[in-house]
Amino acid sequence: MTNARPDRDRAPRDPGGTRRAPGGGTTPRGRRRLAALAVGAAVLVPAGSGTAVAAPTSAAAGVAAAESSGADIRDRITAIPGMRVVAEKPAAPGIRYFELTYRQPNDHRHPERGSFEQRLSLQHRSTERPMVLYTSGYDLGAGASFRSEPATLLDGNQIYTEQRYFGTSRPVDPTDPTDMSDLNIRQAADDHHRLIQALKSIYRGSWISTGGSKGGMATVYHRRFHPDDVDGSVVYSAPNNVDDRDDRAYDTFLARVGTPECRAALRSVQREALLRRDEMTTRYAQWAATNAQTFETLGSVDRSFELAVLRLPMMFWMYAGEPKCAGIPAPGASADELYAWVDGVTRLAVYADESVEFFRPYFHQLGTQLGYMQLATPHLDGLLRYPGIQEVRNNLPAGTPLRFDSGAMPDIDRWVRHRSDRILFVYGENDPVRAEPFRPGPGSRDTRVLIAPHTGHGARLGTLTPDDAARATAVLRRWAGV
Repeated sequence: MTNARPDRDRAPRDPGGTRRAPGGGTTPRGRRRLAALAVGAAVLVPAGSGTAVAAPTSAAAGVAAAESSGADIRDRITAIPGMRVVAEKPAAPGIRYFELTYRQPNDHRHPERGSFEQRLSLQHRSTERPMVLYTSGYDLGAGASFRSEPATLLDGNQIYTEQRYFGTSRPVDPTDPTDMSDLNIRQAADDHHRLIQALKSIYRGSWISTGGSKGGMATVYHRRFHPDDVDGSVVYSAPNNVDDRDDRAYDTFLARVGTPECRAALRSVQREALLRRDEMTTRYAQWAATNAQTFETLGSVDRSFELAVLRLPMMFWMYAGEPKCAGIPAPGASADELYAWVDGVTRLAVYADESVEFFRPYFHQLGTQLGYMQLATPHLDGLLRYPGIQEVRNNLPAGTPLRFDSGAMPDIDRWVRHRSDRILFVYGENDPVRAEPFRPGPGSRDTRVLIAPHTGHGARLGTLTPDDAARATAVLRRWAGV
């Protein structure tokens, strides 16, 4: 399984969510994010704090008082118990942009066990316009200029949420700061539910949720546990790993995507990179020394390089694709040319400790509920040194306890097939995550899958065929009532 935000409207990323900087590079945070492939009824008193945190059921009273006094939107937001305005910053004309935090229980089942501040941003247009909830899946990485495709199409407001345990939105057990026992899909879904209920005291019109890749998965999980919170959802490039023991669908997809010539060139360049491993890892180690990077979690430069090469076809089809087939280095390319190309496709920096640690919560989720994939590589027989290097636990500190919940993803899959309602699933034709997609079934209603031709992990409504894009936009507008 791989996860990423799919298009520039949604802050495009690689499987760990790389944002593209002007000129085609990546931001420093974006480079770290590539690590993701490398794989209310009670009053709360947070641990270590004397600050009482009111439940969302009390939000309406405070907001109603602010509204009746003709208060500014900032004052109305501040009147929501537990909501804090961190800053208001310049934004596009007609939009007011706020950075906010909202106090959430560490454990929604036991709200007395402390709380944390969840970071979010708000783009406010009007309380009369639809609200779009964008679930990032990771940290709060985008700024005032970022608008999701649904928010743009609906000329709506937008809430952008940081996920629990990412960024600074971290529930912490004072007795064990590394504990992640409250990191699961239900707790995150409950975070979104509680936030929506609080904000509906202000934004009383239609609500649409959206997200890409891991953020798209979070959108689906929220809908499974709180199906009536929103009026519809647009889910981009989201994998659905129902059986973590069986990854053959990925192998089959990669054996068929693109042209035979391009697939052969990718297999050849993988072999060439490993045959010339010493030349490649010397350059990799030089980069690490220059940038003060280490590889203690994955074990060494050599282990990290091997893992990157194993992941290369996934990364290529997600973010390069057909137009880049002609640029794959042939055998005999110079060491500098080969290394630069491998680095450009795999983003070798993300296998260093800085990135791996930044995304520890993500790898924890993969190892406990979401699952991961391991690719078959018979064409690399005799060139690999580290059996099991693709296992997700290699991205976590040694001894990290992982107990996999094998029922979590099948439960989500059953809900999508038999009970889902008002969801658009959008995939790129050449995106490997389409190997294990969400599939509506006979019990789903007003839910469909759309495929963007000749597209990788950047699929969106705007990359669909004109007819499909028009129909999907009409469906979205119908759900939003505009």
